[in-house]
Amino acid sequence: MNDLLGPSAVTQLRTSLAVAADQPAWPALREAADRLEPLALRARAGLLAAALIDDLDAGYERAASVFRTAFADDGFTGWILWPVGEAAVTLALRDGGQRAFDDALALLAELTPRMSSEFAIRRLLIQDLDRALGAIRGWTAHPDEQVRRLASEGTRPYLPWAVRVPGIIARPAATLPILDELYLDGSDTVRRSVANHLNDISRHAPSETVATAERWSTTPDDRAAWVVRHGLRTLVKKADPGALATLGFTSGAVAVSAPQLDQSIVRLPGELGFAVELRNEAAVPARVAVDYVVHYVKANGSLAPKVFKLAVADLAPGEMRRFRTSHGFRQMTTRVHYPGRHLVQVQANGTLSPQAGFDVVT
Repeated sequence: MNDLLGPSAVTQLRTSLAVAADQPAWPALREAADRLEPLALRARAGLLAAALIDDLDAGYERAASVFRTAFADDGFTGWILWPVGEAAVTLALRDGGQRAFDDALALLAELTPRMSSEFAIRRLLIQDLDRALGAIRGWTAHPDEQVRRLASEGTRPYLPWAVRVPGIIARPAATLPILDELYLDGSDTVRRSVANHLNDISRHAPSETVATAERWSTTPDDRAAWVVRHGLRTLVKKADPGALATLGFTSGAVAVSAPQLDQSIVRLPGELGFAVELRNEAAVPARVAVDYVVHYVKANGSLAPKVFKLAVADLAPGEMRRFRTSHGFRQMTTRVHYPGRHLVQVQANGTLSPQAGFDVVT
């Protein structure tokens, strides 16, 4: 993905801005294009933003005018707008005035239909959270779904690739008014962002997350039900009682057997097949969220658990049901497997089975 901001992208950026600024030479951008390797994508955006500022050699108002004029060029779109947004925010913060701050927010909303400004907006949130959130809440009624998505995505507590906004993490309720306006949005893209945002909040404020999900669950709408399920996914994996109850998973006597493994050794790359039996020992029906936990061996020899979905089941009183699945072990850039003794167990509504051990070998 680093090549999304490669030399050809820089050429397009220079072309778009040359006409908009009536400035054919962009030497800092040209020189930065030769220094992109071996930088990662985010670092490339920072490098190009600094080069933009050097070439413009102007304050915020002049830069914003150039960027808005460049909208006339259809090529002024895509990933090249990440450094544009970062440059605008840097100059607005240097200006220090409320007018520049507010206009920078407006400019990011204008850029977003061509490329999301979810990364650039973070520094404005850090600078003045309440002022930024006041403007962003107004975007929840914007006719463009990408701007509405920005209202949720740009304010996520743990947005991937983005800098953290300490105020959002310290004040879990700060962004809830935005989510309340968007959880029934007509766009799947917006609703998915809302669900991911709620799931982010669950990492540090589970009680606020469950309370919000319970409130949304009273809305008789399939869109609300999906957002609630997706937003509570991490708490369900953690067997949070409030999250399980909100989704209708009943507490009660569900017995879970130890996983029955197909083999005791998994050779990389390979799969582990296993089965498990659940029995509802209560006198009433039980709705059960069934997950399994793989305890991976880390590089230092310790174990790290990772939860995976298995099934959702409705068990009659006294009913026993057998579930079967397989789990793949393949080396990936996102997960490196180390040889050693691994463990697997199953959980049903938070009730954990005994562990079963197996060896992973290269």
